[in-house]
Amino acid sequence: MSDPLGHLAGRSVALVHEWFAATGGSEAVFRQIAEIVPHDERFVLWRDRDAEEPGLRESWLARTPLRRSKAMSLPLMPLVWRTLSREQFDVVISSSHAFAHTVRLGPPEQTRHLSYIHSPARYVWSPAFDGRGSSPLLSLPRRVLQAADVRLSRHVHSYAANSLEVRERIRRYWRRDAVVINPPVDVDFFSSAPLADQAQGRDYLLGVGRWIPYKNFDLIIAIAEAAGMPLVIAGSGPEEANLRRAAERVNVPVTFEVRPSTERLRQLYWGAKALLFPVHEDFGMIPVEAQACGTPVLGLRRGGLLETVVDGETGFLVDSLDAAAFVPLVQRLHELSPERIAAHAATFSQQQFAARLREWIGEASR
Repeated sequence: MSDPLGHLAGRSVALVHEWFAATGGSEAVFRQIAEIVPHDERFVLWRDRDAEEPGLRESWLARTPLRRSKAMSLPLMPLVWRTLSREQFDVVISSSHAFAHTVRLGPPEQTRHLSYIHSPARYVWSPAFDGRGSSPLLSLPRRVLQAADVRLSRHVHSYAANSLEVRERIRRYWRRDAVVINPPVDVDFFSSAPLADQAQGRDYLLGVGRWIPYKNFDLIIAIAEAAGMPLVIAGSGPEEANLRRAAERVNVPVTFEVRPSTERLRQLYWGAKALLFPVHEDFGMIPVEAQACGTPVLGLRRGGLLETVVDGETGFLVDSLDAAAFVPLVQRLHELSPERIAAHAATFSQQQFAARLREWIGEASR
């Protein structure tokens, strides 16, 4: 079988990502793209100090104090992407959740520009999802950035979206279409059971993710209390102190696992009765990781969970943000088959992502 990317041999290829954090789903996707696609350079706005990722070329923004504030640097990002480099490439592939898709590294009549979209910038286009851009004082700046986002991305030849949810936003905000390529999840790793002496009895509920307001960890604590079950919260973030105070006020045990290793996270998934994920996510790799371990998901009937969870088979989806609405479903978790749950997660494997990505880039880059 011929290689869909064979025609890239001898052509210059640049890969582009937003800022590069130490951990995160979009960074994991970018790493996978870099492994799959032969490339000459990788560009980012900046790399976080604790992000150990060699070979990244940072923008001039990385040499300013603004690298420490995404909010303050946001209005400058379109300008930065347009002044990134004078180099020209035959193919440019961006991984974008803000303005990376507006980058131009060559005229569109000579350079094929492709963009994989994690989401149009939430704080610009959909501040109701993410409080970072919801202030009424930001209404005018948002409209300016929205207009710039549309105008500066007209040169993009092809879009891929990480979910049906994101494809719909691309259509609504940018009036463009996109193919859907779900992000890669290392289901092979998570589906392998931990050592027997590390196994646990699926006797607690689990919350995993970045500890920021829109992830609803306060609701996760309330659900565990309403269900009368112990809770483990894994991750890190600026809300840690608030969450620890909330945990002290409830009458169920709450354990915090700060920055767990991937191996430890797998143990936590395997030991949990269910993953609590009451979040409106663009896609959400964490629920797929949990399901690869045979662990069901209790989450919102919104966004990416509509694609990653089969309601009534691999978890239960709820329309409410009321903790009491989740309690009857906790009591029904025994109805679900761990084998069926894990089999569903396998459809989001890295192999599936690689095949679809190669097909998209192979067609769109010609």
